[in-house]
Amino acid sequence: MPAVLIFLSSGLFLGWSLGANDAANVWGTAVGTRMVRFRKAALLCSVFVIIGAVFSGSGASTTLSRLGIISEMAGAFTIALAAALSVYVMTKAALPVSTSQSIVGAIIGWSIFAKSAVDYDALFKIFGTWVFSPVLSALVAIMLFFLVSFLLKHVKIHLIRLDSITRTALILAGIFGSYSLGANNIANVMGVFVISAEKVFSPIQLAFIGEFTVVQQLFLLGGLAIAAGVFSYSKRVMMTVGTGIYRLSPITAFIVVLSSAIVLFLFASVGLKQFLEAQNLPSFPLVPVSSSQSIVGAVIGVGIAKGGKNINYRILGRISIGWIATPVIAAGFSYIMLFVVQNVFMQKTF
Repeated sequence: MPAVLIFLSSGLFLGWSLGANDAANVWGTAVGTRMVRFRKAALLCSVFVIIGAVFSGSGASTTLSRLGIISEMAGAFTIALAAALSVYVMTKAALPVSTSQSIVGAIIGWSIFAKSAVDYDALFKIFGTWVFSPVLSALVAIMLFFLVSFLLKHVKIHLIRLDSITRTALILAGIFGSYSLGANNIANVMGVFVISAEKVFSPIQLAFIGEFTVVQQLFLLGGLAIAAGVFSYSKRVMMTVGTGIYRLSPITAFIVVLSSAIVLFLFASVGLKQFLEAQNLPSFPLVPVSSSQSIVGAVIGVGIAKGGKNINYRILGRISIGWIATPVIAAGFSYIMLFVVQNVFMQKTF
């Protein structure tokens, strides 16, 4: 068991990195506009990320597991560590990078090292969301912006009352966004461990809950690691997202957070997918979407809706470079580290 915990440590490190970086995507605009204090945002984010991870996190993990069948714990450890180091490097640069991109890059590095066939259908599905999700977030943000503008124009609300409503709306949107982040992105943190962990762990019977599966146990550990990252290291990136790309008002901050949360939820909800398919309607694939890309897309959408004059394209360019570099760096880290783990430490990685 101690050896298993050592192997899982890289997944916990990746969870910490996700909390340090991706919490900014949910609460950065609220904290950046000083409508919500950092400590309150961190607490609410942590609680609802864990709830979303444990009870709704299994959907997005199915597509990620198809990308690479990692049945050895040492291989999963190395992949998660490579992804975590990639995110950590970008976090040190105060850039809101994508944990989804880092883990996908690390899995591709493993596939190259192991000479394992890549499921290109799953890969292209994930690549497609990297393009589609920020565009969808921008469109949702534009629609919400004009809807909220219409309501504010035709419903007279006192400024003090409006401030109170906006603060409450930001908190509720942040809670929804945190839940969606946990549900969608926990697959990035613990998804590579699912197959190997089932050889070691067993389901637990809990009162009032029933069977607590191995996957839920893993996702709970990952959720706790995300919470640790939120509290210890997320404030710098929150300020980059909240004030760097486009100066947001409290109302537009609410629109941005809600837009991103909606997009994350669409790609994580098993129930919604089953409902749409039952009605013979097109559904969204269950894929771990980049919360960084969805939040940046929403910020750009608000900027476009307001005329597009004040978007900081220099910071946006830096973020875009981070998006491109992250999977490449993660793949390189993964390949090199797998070679070391297998040939120096004599651990079976595939």
